Amino acid sequence: MGAPASPPVRKKILVFRELPPDQLARLQAMHEVTVANPRLPGQLAAFHAALASADGMIGSSYAITASLLASAPQLKVISSVSVGVDNYDLPALAARGIMLCHTPGVLTETTADTIFSLIMASSRRLVELASHVREGRWTRNIGEDLFGWDVHGKTLGILGFGRIGQAVARRAALGFNMPVLYHSRRPVDVAHELPELAGKATHTPFDELLQRADIVAAVLPLSKETRGLMGAREFDLMKPGAIFVNGARGAIVQEDALLNALDHGTLRAAGLDVFATEPLPMDSPLRTHPKVTALPHIGSATFETRHAMAVLATSNLLQALAGERPGAVFATGTS
Repeated sequence: MGAPASPPVRKKILVFRELPPDQLARLQAMHEVTVANPRLPGQLAAFHAALASADGMIGSSYAITASLLASAPQLKVISSVSVGVDNYDLPALAARGIMLCHTPGVLTETTADTIFSLIMASSRRLVELASHVREGRWTRNIGEDLFGWDVHGKTLGILGFGRIGQAVARRAALGFNMPVLYHSRRPVDVAHELPELAGKATHTPFDELLQRADIVAAVLPLSKETRGLMGAREFDLMKPGAIFVNGARGAIVQEDALLNALDHGTLRAAGLDVFATEPLPMDSPLRTHPKVTALPHIGSATFETRHAMAVLATSNLLQALAGERPGAVFATGTS
């Protein structure tokens, strides 16, 4: 008889944002796990101490910079509980050969729900009117000063046409009979890839989309090309009475330009789930602006979807540490 197989080598994992108990247990069954959320009081030192011996990391919403990576000489893989990867220094990861995984797909429909909710809320003034009732100001039938605007039949412009943008387009075109214009780096062969949207969603040049759409929704990843994309020129191009919705990343929008368009331009309203600084500072005019419906970055924040994201991120990490190809790799770790 041959020698018994040696047990799998237990690696060291740093969890830098809390996981559901069942997913944390999956990691602990296989590896040595340290949970240290650097955003929480008293945990930053433990986070930095764990970096020194970490083979893998899992978490989200914390900037993983080149200087931070320099403190993690053994790191082989980071599993982000997110789709967006703008918190990660991609060139530094590539230079070190560190794999980066993420969680596309599982949050598509939930995030599209949130974006379309903002379209509805901004157009029909739902948050404003709910406050009208809550604060005891509903003492008679409302007049035109509190009327909203129809969503059905309006032209929706979508900036970005990946999974989430396409899911928003389905809601708009199929559910609300909205003509859809979209702009993306590469036009989609709608007739073959999205036959249900054939004749209902049209690739449109950027400036033309802004000029024609009644509602413009940003569903773009943050990159060098999209940072600050929506500024004074772009808001000036939008048609009088248009509505702007951002369900992507706050830094895509120049917030001073947005405020100016709301206060002095012809922009009717804005629905925002993301901001340049989060949480939104107390002194930000966007927090209380009467034309802004502001949400606390809830795009994927449902019990079901956040758990599904954690499951995928945990699986990605376990597979990578076992030398297997994870299900959702953003960067392979090669320069």
